[in-house]
Amino acid sequence: MSSVAQVIEAMPTTDGAGVELNRIIGQPALSMLDPFLLLDVFRSDNPDDYIAGFPPHPHRGFETVTYLLEGRMRHKDNAGHEGVIESGGIQWMSAGKGIVHSEMPEQENGLLEGFQLWVNLPAEHKMSAPTYQEFSREDIPVEKREGNIEVKVVTGTTSHGTRGPVSQPLTDPLYLDVKLPAGERFIEKLKPGYNAFVYVIQGPVIIADGQAINRDQLAVLSFQDQVTINAVEQDARFLLIAGKPLNEPVARGGPFVMNTKQEIDQAFSDYRSGKF
Repeated sequence: MSSVAQVIEAMPTTDGAGVELNRIIGQPALSMLDPFLLLDVFRSDNPDDYIAGFPPHPHRGFETVTYLLEGRMRHKDNAGHEGVIESGGIQWMSAGKGIVHSEMPEQENGLLEGFQLWVNLPAEHKMSAPTYQEFSREDIPVEKREGNIEVKVVTGTTSHGTRGPVSQPLTDPLYLDVKLPAGERFIEKLKPGYNAFVYVIQGPVIIADGQAINRDQLAVLSFQDQVTINAVEQDARFLLIAGKPLNEPVARGGPFVMNTKQEIDQAFSDYRSGKF
């Protein structure tokens, strides 16, 4: 049964054109959790915190996963793809060999809350053509378990057999958004050898060995085949995310993630010369 290997506190930061957010993965306390490179959390009802958005910027070599709990975000890229991520929707973008895109709040006021997760790509797929998987709230199944437990399945298959719409066999991710009523227990199988974490949206929760994890904390799980999570005094909500580690060298350069510094230098050169 999984226990907690590490607890990570959110680190306030800004990104894009000054968007206020909390960085959980991709900070000094947890630089990455293979294959996950970054996890940013944004939550604000003050438009000054988010209205400037993320103007056009490039990516190469990994995937960006945007999941909105509340609000609307317009996405647009240099290949002509454009759309709006609505509340409860997911966009799983594989940047591959290179794309330039913007992510701008569609709203002018109200709550904007969600996550951006970066998922690495293996070396032999880093220069693949960019692709998108986009699904609305209605497209993402919600599994109902005893005790009024709700499990929203973005990708992967639960132990109860519910499969999410996103498919990515390269890292075989599991991405669950779980609502756990007070006094209930959530149990889920994990694949051996996969890296996994729990991020608490509303809490606290108690993980198997008695470790309390509070709101806005991330718990890195130990390598085990099952996790047990309890909501004790109040209703809880959390993300459970797991994936197959790539075990490859990682070279970072701002918006690019490759395997060597030379490949990062090439990415900057390609971007400057208009090859994205």
